[in-house]
Amino acid sequence: MSRKVDSRVLLWLFGFLVAPVTGCPAGCHCLERNGLMVVQCTSRNLEKIPEDLPRDTVVLLLAFNRITHIPKQAFKELNYLQELDLSHNVIETVDVGAFQGVSDSLLFLNLADNHIHSVPKEAFARLRAKISLSNNPWHCECTLQEVLRELQLDPETVNQVFCHTAVQEEYAGKPVIQVLDSGINFCNFHHKTTDVAMFVTMFGWFTMVIAYVIYYVRHNQEDARRHLEYLKSLPSSSQISKDFDTISTVL
Repeated sequence: MSRKVDSRVLLWLFGFLVAPVTGCPAGCHCLERNGLMVVQCTSRNLEKIPEDLPRDTVVLLLAFNRITHIPKQAFKELNYLQELDLSHNVIETVDVGAFQGVSDSLLFLNLADNHIHSVPKEAFARLRAKISLSNNPWHCECTLQEVLRELQLDPETVNQVFCHTAVQEEYAGKPVIQVLDSGINFCNFHHKTTDVAMFVTMFGWFTMVIAYVIYYVRHNQEDARRHLEYLKSLPSSSQISKDFDTISTVL
């Protein structure tokens, strides 16, 4: 009899350790494992990140959904978050401050297999987590170079971060790290492009000013010519005096 009681107790304890947690977001499954909150929202057809996540979440799994955007402060209440999996979504944009509030606690961030082609320079500010950015259609340019300089990329997937497009077409299709390690500096190219654009803009304005001056001068010359012709067409003062004398004599 005691053995049966013991087995029931063990079953009850096991059920307590992995029991679903109340207050879990709709469509997700929340479990406590060894005192750590795990929120499982994988393959739930979610279109956005749930807002009512438990504050003590340590592991958040959001892979294989239809999330398109990571807004600012999306995880600001999750001060204990250590692992965040957002892989295999359709994420296109990551806002500045998206990971604000978890930059100190987060240890691993998975953004692989999404639709991200660029991110703001401050999107991953102060983030110390190991990050997977593989299999995204990255556009290799100055901002991406500056972002990657501050990140700790996952060494297992770092060679899967490719330039889908690039400011210099010859680097499209090549691993980003390989391009940067070869000494290529996209920021130098960016500055040259900016200088050329500025020169073209200034030349355009200068051309417009010159064209306006020429038009103004020609227009004034035409007005002046017409005014002179009008003055010439008027009778002279001597002629007016003679006509006046003639009229006086007749009278």
